[in-house]
Amino acid sequence: MTEKKFANPAVVGLAGFGLTTMLLQFHNIGFIGLGPVVAMGFIFGGLAQFIAGFMEQKLGNNFGFSAFVSYGAFWIGLGIIWMLNISEIYVSSTSDVGFFLLAWMLYTLIMFIASLRVHMAMVVTFGTLLLGFLLLVIGHFGYPVFNKIAGYELLVCAGAAWYMMAAIIINDLAGKTVLPFGKPLL
Repeated sequence: MTEKKFANPAVVGLAGFGLTTMLLQFHNIGFIGLGPVVAMGFIFGGLAQFIAGFMEQKLGNNFGFSAFVSYGAFWIGLGIIWMLNISEIYVSSTSDVGFFLLAWMLYTLIMFIASLRVHMAMVVTFGTLLLGFLLLVIGHFGYPVFNKIAGYELLVCAGAAWYMMAAIIINDLAGKTVLPFGKPLL
């Protein structure tokens, strides 16, 4: 009797995180409007990451569970902030959003420290995300040029997430390591 193989939910979580992060950076840099970011923030960055996170929980992966559900909530929360601003229901100032981003930066610091025990691809992803949040916080507290700098820097983060997604898929299909993850730092 063969053992049943479960799909790795991280491929969907990383795809959603990477794509939505990429679209937001295209917006921060000035290439696109906010519409596509809001749509993907709710569906792919939010809902898809929630589903991936709950599947990670079933597999006993606390790191993946925390990361995907939390960042799924980030995207849904950010989308709600934008919708409330556009509707002029509960308007958030730039510094209000800065505090929101600061809280997420602190969460990301914890996840970055944890990533040191996973593998180098995870360290790169969370390290660039942490730096990106720092740049966005600075940008939202009076230095808006840092939002554009964050846009370029966070494209690297999105690419790192997609690298991990691609590695999981390609390595599984090849039955061997084609795209390495690297060793943990701790």
